[in-house]
Amino acid sequence: MFVDYYELLEISPNANSETIERVFRYFAMRYHPDNQDTGDESRFSEILEAHNVLKDPVKRARYDIQHKDHLNLRTELIGEASNNTTIERDVAIQAKLLSLLYVKRRQDVNNPGIGDTEIERLSGCPREHLEFHLWYLKAKGWIGRIENGTFAITVEGIDRANSEHRRDTTIRLLDHAG
Repeated sequence: MFVDYYELLEISPNANSETIERVFRYFAMRYHPDNQDTGDESRFSEILEAHNVLKDPVKRARYDIQHKDHLNLRTELIGEASNNTTIERDVAIQAKLLSLLYVKRRQDVNNPGIGDTEIERLSGCPREHLEFHLWYLKAKGWIGRIENGTFAITVEGIDRANSEHRRDTTIRLLDHAG
C-alpha cells in the first residue's frame, strides 16, 4: 500500500530539505514514544520512515516517481467517479448478466450454470471488468457458483431481475402516456 509521505508530514512535494527537517523534528518530538502526553510509537515509526526517504536525494527521487504515479491514479479515480456514464454502464452490464443467467435457468432448470469464458463471450465484457460485476452480484446473493463451478442465478436474483423488468415496463408505459 502506497504511503504518501508528504501528506504524512503535512508538507508540499516541493518542500526543501530545511522544511522537511523542521517538520520532522516537530513531529518526532510530538510522537516520540518517550513523550508521555502525545507519544505514539507507530506514528513515530511512520514519520521516521518518511523522513529517511525524503532527506536522501536518491531515495526521494525514486519516491517522487511513485508519488507522481499515485497522484495520477487518484486523478483517474476522481475522473471516473464523476462520470455518470460509468455507473450507468455498470448497471447495464449487471442487468445483462442477471438476464443471461435468468434465461439460462429458465431454459434448463437442472443445468442452470454458465462458465466464466461463456459469460465473458455472451456479455461482451472482458474478464478483468467482469470480476467486479460478478463479485457484486455474488455479494448481493443474486448469483452464485454451483457444484460444477459455473455461475447460476439464485432465487433472489430472479426476484431482482423480475423487479427490474417491472420497473422498466412501468417507465416505458409512463413515457408513452405523455
